[in-house]
Amino acid sequence: MPSEEFNSLRLGRIAAMLPVSDIERSYQVYKEVFGFEKVFENGDPVGFMILQKDEAELHLTLQKNHKAATFNVAHMLVSDATETYQRCQDHGLRIIKRLQDKNYGLRAFVFADPDGNRIDVGEPISPP
Repeated sequence: MPSEEFNSLRLGRIAAMLPVSDIERSYQVYKEVFGFEKVFENGDPVGFMILQKDEAELHLTLQKNHKAATFNVAHMLVSDATETYQRCQDHGLRIIKRLQDKNYGLRAFVFADPDGNRIDVGEPISPP
């Protein structure tokens, strides 16, 4: 239950920040697999990039010595998890958890990007 002092507090954009060892390679993967477009980049060489597609936003930060976490670092809702799963496979992304219909109302899977960042992907489905 939210406290009364936060009833007037409004939140804006929040985006996942993914550390990557090769920012251009990561951009190409997220562009080819999901259709993200670069809307901002900063640095020379580029060390930070903002990607957008529809309502989704993803931030990439260059971290040459990045060591991937062993847990999911972001969750992405999609309109078609089956197609997304196939696109991840077609682009050689490592599947951590295969596509399944979950009892909490999502068709979901987990993939790892080229830097090992684990992304949980889900599509809302009707409960059985």
